[in-house]
Amino acid sequence: MVEQGRRLFCWLPVAVALGALTYLTLRFEPPLWPASGISGCVAVAVWFWRKHPALLFLFLVFLGLLVGFLDASWQTRRQPPMPSLPTRASVVTGQVIALETLPPRPGSDEGGRRIILAHAKFDTPVDAGMAPLKRTLRLKLRDDDSASTLPGSTVQIRAMLRSPSAPSWPGGRDLQQEAWFSGSAGSGYALGTLQHVDSADATAGLEGLREVIEARIEKVLPGQTGAIAATLLAGEAGGIDASTRQEFAASGLAHLLAVAGLHLGLVMAVVTVSVRAFLTAFERLALYWPCREIAAVSGFFAGIGYVLLTGAHLPSVRALGMAALVTLALVTGRRALSIRSLALIALVILLVSPVSVLDVSFQMSFAAVMGLTAGYEVLREPLARLRGEGGSVRVILSHLAALSLTSLLAGLATLPVSMAHFGVFQPWFVLANMLAVPLAAVWIMPAGLLSLLLMPLHATGLPLTLMGWGIRIIQIIAHTVAMFPFAYEPVPAMPGWGLAALLLGLCWLCLWKGWPRLVGLGPIGVGILSIWMAPHPDLLVSADAGLLVLRGDGVLMVGPHGSLENLALQDWERALALPMGSLPPDCMTGLCRVSLKGQTMLLRAKDSLDGVRLPSEQDCQGISLFVSASPARNACPGVPFIDRFSVWRNGAYAVFLYRGGPELVSDRSWRGSRPWVPAIGSHGMPNLPLAEAE
Repeated sequence: MVEQGRRLFCWLPVAVALGALTYLTLRFEPPLWPASGISGCVAVAVWFWRKHPALLFLFLVFLGLLVGFLDASWQTRRQPPMPSLPTRASVVTGQVIALETLPPRPGSDEGGRRIILAHAKFDTPVDAGMAPLKRTLRLKLRDDDSASTLPGSTVQIRAMLRSPSAPSWPGGRDLQQEAWFSGSAGSGYALGTLQHVDSADATAGLEGLREVIEARIEKVLPGQTGAIAATLLAGEAGGIDASTRQEFAASGLAHLLAVAGLHLGLVMAVVTVSVRAFLTAFERLALYWPCREIAAVSGFFAGIGYVLLTGAHLPSVRALGMAALVTLALVTGRRALSIRSLALIALVILLVSPVSVLDVSFQMSFAAVMGLTAGYEVLREPLARLRGEGGSVRVILSHLAALSLTSLLAGLATLPVSMAHFGVFQPWFVLANMLAVPLAAVWIMPAGLLSLLLMPLHATGLPLTLMGWGIRIIQIIAHTVAMFPFAYEPVPAMPGWGLAALLLGLCWLCLWKGWPRLVGLGPIGVGILSIWMAPHPDLLVSADAGLLVLRGDGVLMVGPHGSLENLALQDWERALALPMGSLPPDCMTGLCRVSLKGQTMLLRAKDSLDGVRLPSEQDCQGISLFVSASPARNACPGVPFIDRFSVWRNGAYAVFLYRGGPELVSDRSWRGSRPWVPAIGSHGMPNLPLAEAE
């Protein structure tokens, strides 16, 4: 403990994250006074035991747990309530805060457009006089709507709205929780064309600039090469087609198509190195000017411009906050990349937004940087010996080794986290990144930034052509690696406790000093094995009872369903990592008996009579569960059942078949009673009209 020294500070953000995670995963809304009182007592204990390092560390960790718990509770309570959205088509008026280009749908060459509205109002008799929504709405525009709009415009459109969907299975992705903390009220699709109420203000300049940049890129780089260049330089990802996305995903290079911390880091690195090289080329400037600090600040301001230009998405904004602390460290003469500086950055982010602990980009980025920092601590001396006393060849070799090592360390650190969130094992992920990321760092992004600088002079042809050559090489790498055997192997969903064990093991491996850090490999292994250790449901029922699936004989036996259930079906296929099949033919039209794991179930996957015809006594004999897409109407007395009213009250169901009988787990029992979980029959807070004073 003593030899860890100041390294123990790094465990404070881990404690805060665990406290926030504890609050967010509870199945009830806890009172705050016990945690507040205990935290006060622990703070007093920290003061009295401040001269005893071991006890001080334990008390600080406990205090961090309580702070994370209370901070997450406070973040939850300060969110505006979820409003009631119209259940029928209505006219929506609001201010456009963003315009997004959507990727092409499967089987189509063209993507759509989506707007994000703030301060929305609904033109319905029930909502007359309502106050503007405090949350945002995401509306997909019609494909034939050619109306142009810019952020800041007030628009009106007839649309169909829907609230955030409940999880498709207990333990699945919780879109309602994500919407609660992101400030979203829901989404929808346009039924009419966009009508402008008033024009945009000055904030629309960046959107127009993005369109100009995209148009100039398309003139030089047609096809998918130009679409990728537009994504990297202007954040316009809508032109990338489904096949390109699939190849990049299968090869583990999908992160190159989403502007985030990697791209920001490359931009800042290119600008910082270029400015410093320019300043040190002049002897007087090198001797009398703080070249390092000037270069770091220049890189940071270039990063700000890049984030704004590419749309200021949340991952890039979070990465910019991290870059601000790194720049501050460089300017003040501190180590820019150290475990303690990383811990400070993580602590600031978690205190500002504790729910970030659940965010995949937060977990991936910090796993990558932790792996890089800890890896370079261990390998610093071998790299120094490789560089030697100088010489251009050894310097080039050392830089190439460092770039490859960066991809290797970051890839190994994020590979298990990627398995947990995306449900795929990509063994060639590290190899593809070792080739593609250095190429992006030394070729593609420098050429792209040069083209942006020369764009006002209409001299972008050569740098964009060079950038296109580099992008085509990465496209070849993505296509080649995607064709490798076992390049994209689906794996079942990792349980929450497995992901927590994995991340704690990774923290121990990277944060602890000395050989005991290898103990962290144990929890990492347990987390990975939890994918196959955790029990998987044998039957799933959707939240509207319109779809049920049986897991048996290595396939998912799917019942009859419509297009509305396709998203739930895709989630189940991804969660269980099994191919699709069909239920027996007699189950597709009416009642049928199915035996699985020594138990017999009565299924009614489709019922045109809405449950009027009850199962006979012979149908109910010897069954352990009755599942019906229509009301059960007290059929099969004494037998557990799931019907349309069950899912209306409790959401989707998962059934686990054990020797003692089936275990029924509903979404409501899994998530409990939380602010983001709607009460039974609730449609949100009514949109009350404004008072006269308002």
